[in-house]
Amino acid sequence: MNHTPDSLKTARKNLLAFTLIELLVVIAIIAILASLLMPAANSAINSAKKTTAKNQAVQIATAITAYETEYGRLPSDQTYSSVNAALVNMLCTTNDTANNPRGLIFLEANIWKNGKGGTNANGFCDPFASTNVYHISLDTNYSNIQTGVALGGGFGTTNLTKHIMVWSTPIPPGTKTNVLINSWD
Repeated sequence: MNHTPDSLKTARKNLLAFTLIELLVVIAIIAILASLLMPAANSAINSAKKTTAKNQAVQIATAITAYETEYGRLPSDQTYSSVNAALVNMLCTTNDTANNPRGLIFLEANIWKNGKGGTNANGFCDPFASTNVYHISLDTNYSNIQTGVALGGGFGTTNLTKHIMVWSTPIPPGTKTNVLINSWD
């Protein structure tokens, strides 16, 4: 039988256990590493939101183009400056028999969720905030020139040879400046 003195047993136990200071040092190192990852994670999230917003702006422009192809006219019975609830109803549902008599769905959109965008009572909103409704400009006189379109957010106005323009100028979280997200780049 192997007998070890009590002092040796106690010494072995102390070698296998963490001290409180060692535990606190490990927690501090983990906290520092986590804090270094947060800006990178926020940057990746904002980049994903920008990509989603760009995709949605292009989808809206494509839906309006499909509407024009189907009915031979732009949805210009009303003057649209944003993708408001009336335009969303016309493009996304079969209920608007006055403006969409064939009941076609030109645009599929989900209810607004943070980071995903979608529709709500305001209209079709970008992924950054439930109040950032996409803006549109339609070339209703078919001149293929859009002059003086106010882009907002410090981007001023633009003259483009585009038939349909869709854009948003959100302020991504953690930044102080607006970002122009559009359907024509």
